[in-house]
Amino acid sequence: MDNSCSCQNTGKKEMLHKIMSLNFAINDLSLYLDTHPTDSQAICKHNEYVKEVEKLTEEYQKLYGPLTINFTSDTWDWIDEPWPWERGAY
Repeated sequence: MDNSCSCQNTGKKEMLHKIMSLNFAINDLSLYLDTHPTDSQAICKHNEYVKEVEKLTEEYQKLYGPLTINFTSDTWDWIDEPWPWERGAY
């Protein structure tokens, strides 16, 4: 029995979950920094998460297709797969 598909989906789910978690943390830190703009540790953590989510998003999109409309591609893959926010996409 070939489990390569389920392993790929597990990796896809894990990557998408990590991207969503990082985006949540970035948004949360942004709100915190609105009231604490001189907190250098929070700024450093925010920048670290931004770099990590950019790298992970680029890797995800190369493997599984676009997460947002702001993705360049030679084909228009939006209609081929469920969109990231649709049930069953992750």
